[in-house]
Amino acid sequence: MNPNLNRRHFLRGAGALVALPFLESLGRVSAFAAAPVMRPPLRMGIFTVTGGTVLESWKCALAGPLGTLPSILRPLDFCKDDLLILTGLAQSGDSENVNGHEHCAFTHLTGAPKVKRLGGRASASVSVDQAAASAVGGDSLLPSLELGLAGHENVYSFRPDGTPVPYEDDPKLVFDRMFRGRQPVAPNWARRAGSQMQPATVSRDSYEQSVIDLVRENTTALNRRLGRADQQKLDEYLTSIRSVETRLQKLQARLKEEALDAAQPGPSKLIDLPLADYSFAKLRNSIHRDPEKHAQYISLMADVMILAFQTDSTRVCTFAAGSDEASFPGVVTVGYERHCHTLEHQGNAGRVEDADPISREACRQIHAWYTSLFAEMVRKMKTIDEGGSTLLDNSMLLYTSYMADGGHGREDYPVLLAGNAQGTLKTGRQVDFQKKTPAANLYVEMLDRMGVKVAEFGNSKTGRGAAYNGRLPGLV
Repeated sequence: MNPNLNRRHFLRGAGALVALPFLESLGRVSAFAAAPVMRPPLRMGIFTVTGGTVLESWKCALAGPLGTLPSILRPLDFCKDDLLILTGLAQSGDSENVNGHEHCAFTHLTGAPKVKRLGGRASASVSVDQAAASAVGGDSLLPSLELGLAGHENVYSFRPDGTPVPYEDDPKLVFDRMFRGRQPVAPNWARRAGSQMQPATVSRDSYEQSVIDLVRENTTALNRRLGRADQQKLDEYLTSIRSVETRLQKLQARLKEEALDAAQPGPSKLIDLPLADYSFAKLRNSIHRDPEKHAQYISLMADVMILAFQTDSTRVCTFAAGSDEASFPGVVTVGYERHCHTLEHQGNAGRVEDADPISREACRQIHAWYTSLFAEMVRKMKTIDEGGSTLLDNSMLLYTSYMADGGHGREDYPVLLAGNAQGTLKTGRQVDFQKKTPAANLYVEMLDRMGVKVAEFGNSKTGRGAAYNGRLPGLV
């Protein structure tokens, strides 16, 4: 055999990678565990809107059991026993080379001690959704989904290396990403509880496996004739090949389970996505001008999140709903201004009494509108039966905003959790925390419920206002 590692060998190996583009989303390389799944998994969803909120219309006057909900949250009255309102949380991280919106956005889900732009590129620490995805993403088809209109200033999700994660704004593309080559099916968790999900063996005559076998055969002989440095490089290359092989095994195991589910599906009907005649390209520009089309878009993307959770396509999903640049004719019924960004600044000030009251009422109306769309999603999840529990029971949904208020405020964020996270959250109440408690403390708690044990996250122990040893007591 020729000892030179030529282009032909690498191209053969590259074929194994290029042939499986969507498998790059499969996350952890470990195969399905042999232990049976005893119940549906816990899902973590984040539904975040723009423009902060109008705090006096968001939180209750007193902590404790929820009675009459404040006006912005009133669309959720039907499920108030499934809600947990948290107050007092803040972001205190510093910034460099960013504007007010970027400062709020980059710290939003990261709790980063410092955010910045390096060479024009956003930089922060890992966000809570990506931290969860790194740990549990290998148990579903996609480690995570990032949906909506986030981008430019509104960048929320960051990888462990601090680089931003792009958001997908076209629901058809998201659907294709989830179900390319497979049919949506509702998992039968009761059936799976009685089965053993064993790693599958990749077919020896598959194209991908033949490439892997060829690469392994050639490189084994070659390795004996290389120097130490080249052996290390070759080992790194082989590691990537082994990763592809494991992903193939995992995908086959999953497809086998889904075939059994298709023959004996779970008890709930899959949520229907009306995508046949939907063209995001045609509606992209009108979304920001027409609240009716804007609402249709948010509802459709929320349904995408529900379907992703229902089919176990992912267990972590972040949805950036709304836009600071949207206009709200018909939603806003006071004054003359309808542009959200303008209203955010006119309706907020260092002191509430100094803000324009008409603009503040307009902001309140906009955020009640957002809540009505979130409530629609919660209502659907509450009706989806997963075999003795609902999709909402098996979820932990964070409803919030990337700003505390439209004036770039970062203290006393709007924070609401919907779903009891499989009994690990005591809902139906409001819990007040010490003012300026780091929002990162909440992210530690959310990760803990997803099975991710961390001593701290972001600035949970180091931020200004650090409290409760980086945790949030009394959530259960």
